[in-house]
Amino acid sequence: MTVGQGGIYVARRPSTADPNVVTIINAGRLLTGELTAPVADGDTVRIVDGRIDAMGGAELAEGTVLDVRGMTVAPGLIDSHSHVLFGDYTPRQQAVGFLERYVHGGVTQVVSAGEIHIPNRPRDPESVKGLARLAAGSWREHRPGGMKVNAGVVLLTPGLTAGDLAELAGEGIRLAKYGFSVYPEPAAAREDVRNAQRNGIVVTAHSGGPTAADGVPVGAELLMELGPDIAGHVNGGPTSLDDDGVRTLVRETGIILQLVQAGSLRSALVILDAVREAGAAHRVILGTDTPTGTGVMPLGLLKTVAELSSLGEVDPAVTWAWGSGRVADAFGLSGGRLAVGQPADLVVIDTPLGSVADDAEGALARGDIPAVALVMIDGRVHVDPSDVSPRPRDRVRIRPARQ
Repeated sequence: MTVGQGGIYVARRPSTADPNVVTIINAGRLLTGELTAPVADGDTVRIVDGRIDAMGGAELAEGTVLDVRGMTVAPGLIDSHSHVLFGDYTPRQQAVGFLERYVHGGVTQVVSAGEIHIPNRPRDPESVKGLARLAAGSWREHRPGGMKVNAGVVLLTPGLTAGDLAELAGEGIRLAKYGFSVYPEPAAAREDVRNAQRNGIVVTAHSGGPTAADGVPVGAELLMELGPDIAGHVNGGPTSLDDDGVRTLVRETGIILQLVQAGSLRSALVILDAVREAGAAHRVILGTDTPTGTGVMPLGLLKTVAELSSLGEVDPAVTWAWGSGRVADAFGLSGGRLAVGQPADLVVIDTPLGSVADDAEGALARGDIPAVALVMIDGRVHVDPSDVSPRPRDRVRIRPARQ
């Protein structure tokens, strides 16, 4: 890696005719997905072999050129709470192909919230381990619409041993969920949470009232006793927590706070106020908690970004980071950031046709869902433009590489 003009880091100097080089030019804004610097300088992003190679000015343009004509370029959103099962099918809604539609909503990656909707899901420890293995293996290479799916969740269950969790971690299982088995006492559940964390497994705890036959209600007090990494749908799933409880959770713990579209918007705004008071913006991540009874929502994550930006009065570039880079950090994923070396999982967004806003950030600040003009995953265009978002004012102009 060498340093080019203006201190821009350049991985290598490709030839103009290289088919693996794509350059995005004329970006009106570059959102980074990072809280510390949510907007980057420059209007050009060069991509080599599916990764971001350089950012800066027009002198970087090589290969296939995507002229975004003043629109905003941002990292693809990562849905931190998606109820995937197998093969892009959800029995909860009897829907097929929903993940491909979510790509049209600017989502390039999802994290499974636990493969809990399998009919007659078995509850014994060996079956719980087998389900996590099956899901992880099933989604390892399956990419509906280009979507990256992080699945294979061990549902914490009485009878699982520390050795079981170490064994699963050794096989690459990195996700666990609490809230779908009744433990005789919280102390036993707390030990399972710790055993998972000791093995590098990220633990999400259900929050709110139960949604499954073996679900348990989880309030702020139990969350603080369990100490998971993430409080899943902490704004409600399906019922929200008491206001004083979530304020204490924000103030007295370091637990990551997952706000979802299927939860309570009122509770989310209460949590945002507490986050501001505690200086805890780095602990917020976004998800949809769909598909569930709320439905299949391809624009669900964009809707959450718009609601929190407008009603929560949060800078849209920060809210976008909560739905991209912060999710990647919470789960140890690549992607979610517009930065050199990161996968080129990118979204081109703009104010929708007819909006009074001047750009995508202005639309989000008003509560308008932005238009998705293009979605790219690993440097390959999968959506141009979206079939489900509002219409963009313009189209991305693609100029093939000169041979």
